[in-house]
Amino acid sequence: MNLLVVAAGVLVAAVAAVRWLRVAQREHYIPGSASRFALRWWGCGWANRLLAALALAAAAASAVWAPAGLAAALLAAAGPLGLGLRGRTAPLRWTARLRRLAAASAVLSGLAVAAAALAGAGPTAAALLALAVPLLVDLGAAAAAPLERRLSRRYVDRAAERMRRLAPAVVAVTGSYGKTTTKEYVRHLLAPSRNVVASPASFNNALGLARTVNDHLDPGVQVLVAEMGTYGPGEIAALTRWLPPKVSVITALGPVHLERFGSLEAIATAKAEIVDGAEVVVVNGDEPRIEAAVRRVAPSVRLIRCSELDPQAEVYVEAGEEGARLLLRGEPVGTLAADVFPMNAACAVGVAAALGVPTAALAGPLASLPTPAHRRQLATAPSGVVVIDDTYNSNPRGAEAAVELLARCGRNGARRAVVTPGMVELGRRQHPENVAFARKAAATATDVVIVGRTNRRALLQGVGDAAAVTLVRTREEGVGWVRAHLHTDDAVLYENDLPDHYP
Repeated sequence: MNLLVVAAGVLVAAVAAVRWLRVAQREHYIPGSASRFALRWWGCGWANRLLAALALAAAAASAVWAPAGLAAALLAAAGPLGLGLRGRTAPLRWTARLRRLAAASAVLSGLAVAAAALAGAGPTAAALLALAVPLLVDLGAAAAAPLERRLSRRYVDRAAERMRRLAPAVVAVTGSYGKTTTKEYVRHLLAPSRNVVASPASFNNALGLARTVNDHLDPGVQVLVAEMGTYGPGEIAALTRWLPPKVSVITALGPVHLERFGSLEAIATAKAEIVDGAEVVVVNGDEPRIEAAVRRVAPSVRLIRCSELDPQAEVYVEAGEEGARLLLRGEPVGTLAADVFPMNAACAVGVAAALGVPTAALAGPLASLPTPAHRRQLATAPSGVVVIDDTYNSNPRGAEAAVELLARCGRNGARRAVVTPGMVELGRRQHPENVAFARKAAATATDVVIVGRTNRRALLQGVGDAAAVTLVRTREEGVGWVRAHLHTDDAVLYENDLPDHYP
């Protein structure tokens, strides 16, 4: 019986590992991620809490009656309910790195069960193994981290050598949000006068940028626009050592990733690593913490301030009846289309000025700035419903702007709906920010469709009685609700989208 319980525990743990390996992969293999999400899932809903309690009770009972371990293993295999093995929006990909993590986790699991068996607690350890898999995956990720850094180093070294040989001017872009949009605006403004390459999509870490350089940086490229993201202090500094910026850009400061950094000041300090060695720094001048952080790192660097509030800023966004107008040192540059993000466009103009592009050469490209995919992207469905796709946005200011756009869509008296799971990674501000967002959404929308459980309580609190509320499990169910209930001249805002490893 003891052997049967141990075998069942190991088998169930192997199945459970698929779930948590997928979570680790989606969370960039950061140690602690699988355990954090396990706590969220097992604590989400009465059914999962009951399953966890029963599994723990059965595992404890297996210490005196081994067959209870079988029940513990089966209960652990059943949950957490809602977290699939394969994944709906983010399927598991058996990359070489994931295989190494799986092997490391398996070794740790085997050692744990073997040690428990020698101590006479093999059945209990095996019964608990499936519940402990997230912790073992995290330990495996921590143990494998030095090896992964060594393996990735060769790609970075190859990219660094290519950078030294081809020597393009680097425009490095970071910020709590607006990085990708600003990067694309910079590429667009520079393209008529420079041979320019930008890092694709959200390739903003060491391996993504190394791949950009190794695969896309050809001889003759004059400017490389590199988006740089960070999950902790020191990451951007490591990037700038082999991607030394000529011009650095900090687009915005907000509570995105606040749960990782702890404070806005810590976020500003991490973002300011991008200015080290730069000749010119372009900043969002409406965020005082950004400029203060930059000055701490580089007190004498040339600073180009962009502002929607200060007419004395080098790049000023002037509101007008026909749309926002950009001024560069008081000289008109051009008028922005309604779907353009003004601050991001201002930062892009600041970069162009820093690289010596004449003001007169910017008007044409500025009038045709591309619409970033899945960021306040407007379309009309075959049904006649106006659709605002803002699914790649996850910051409070952007969400507010999307709601304002929804208010301008649809005819008077038509239904307006917001489909959203809310915003995440905002630390202690996540609940109040989602309450505030839902309150603004309900003031504009007739219907709010809440996706998933992650922010359900906060969103319900914010909506109150101001709009009709529908609860759905997945975004696909939300889309189904829209197709069933909205018609010609109605409008819907899809605000943010969470991968399905979130509850």
